[in-house]
Amino acid sequence: MKLLAAHPRDIHAVVIGAGTMGADVAIVLARGGCRVTVIDPSEASRARLQPHVLQALTTLGLARRAVAVTAVPALADAAWSDVALVVECIPEILALKQALFAQLVGLAPAGAVLASNSSSFPISAIAQGLPGRQRMLGLHFFMPAHLVPLVEVVRGPDSDPALADSLCAFMRGCGSVPVLVRKDKPGFLANRLQHALAREAFAMIDEGMATPEDVDAAVRFGFGFRYLAAGPVLQRDHAGLDVHCAAAATMYPSLSNASEPARALQERVAAGRLGMKAGAGFYDWPDSRRQAERARYDRLLQHGLDLLADELPPLDTSF
Repeated sequence: MKLLAAHPRDIHAVVIGAGTMGADVAIVLARGGCRVTVIDPSEASRARLQPHVLQALTTLGLARRAVAVTAVPALADAAWSDVALVVECIPEILALKQALFAQLVGLAPAGAVLASNSSSFPISAIAQGLPGRQRMLGLHFFMPAHLVPLVEVVRGPDSDPALADSLCAFMRGCGSVPVLVRKDKPGFLANRLQHALAREAFAMIDEGMATPEDVDAAVRFGFGFRYLAAGPVLQRDHAGLDVHCAAAATMYPSLSNASEPARALQERVAAGRLGMKAGAGFYDWPDSRRQAERARYDRLLQHGLDLLADELPPLDTSF
C-alpha cells in the first residue's frame, strides 16, 4: 500500500461535499498546501466555497493558497489520475456513504486513501463488502474544522496501520493535531467522551438539579476552562490520583448510566427545537442572535488557537 507523502504540497486531495464541514475541511487541506478539488452538485454551495476559503486563509496570511481550491459539480468532473486522498463529507446517511465509497473504489487510483468524515458510522460499516478496505480510514474533523485543531484518524479492522500513521503525519503537515483511534467503535474517541459528559449534564437537567445555563457555566468557567491547559488524564496528575480515585468511588455509583437520550433532549427534538438551525433549542435563536453567537464562538476559538500556537504543528509557509 502506497503511503501518503508527508508534505501536503505534494498532494492532490478531493473533498466530496461543499457544505459547512466539507468547506472547512478544504480550508484545512489548502492551509497545508494541498491542491484541493471539492465536489458538490449544489451550485449555491459551490458559489459560497471560494469566498469562505479566501477569508479563512487570509486570516492566516495564506490567501495565495485559496486558488488551490476548486469546485466541480460531479464525480466525473474531477481529475482522478493523481488524487492521493479523498475525504467524504456528505450527509450522515449510511446507505449514501456506502454507495459513494463503492464508486470511489473505481474512480480513485489504487494507492489513494479513501477517508470518511462520518461522526457516527464506523469506517468498517461504510467499507463493508468493498475491495481495498485496507486503504479506507475514518478522518473525523470537528466543527468548525479550520478552527478546531483536533482530527481523529480512525482505523477499521481491515485498515493498514502504516497508512493510518502516514495520514496522521500528513494531517500534522496541515497544522492539525491528529489522534489515532485504534478501535472502530461508534463515536470514536472524542465524541464518546463528549457524550459521556452530555449524558450526565442532561440527566441533571432532567432531575432539576441545574438549569442548562448553569450546566454550561460550570463547564466553561470550571473544569472545561482547565482543559485548554490539560486534558482529563494530565489534569488528574496535577490534582493527585489518590484524590480522584477517592472521589470516583463516591460519585460513580450515582452517575447516570441511562441507555436512552434524556427527556430534556427527546422533548425538544419532538417539539422541533433542534438548535440554531431551527431557531431554537435549549436557547432561542432568532437570526440576529444566532449570527452574533457564531461570531463570538469563532472569535473565542481563534483566541484559543493563539494561546496554543506554540503547541500546534507548525505550517510550512515557504511556498
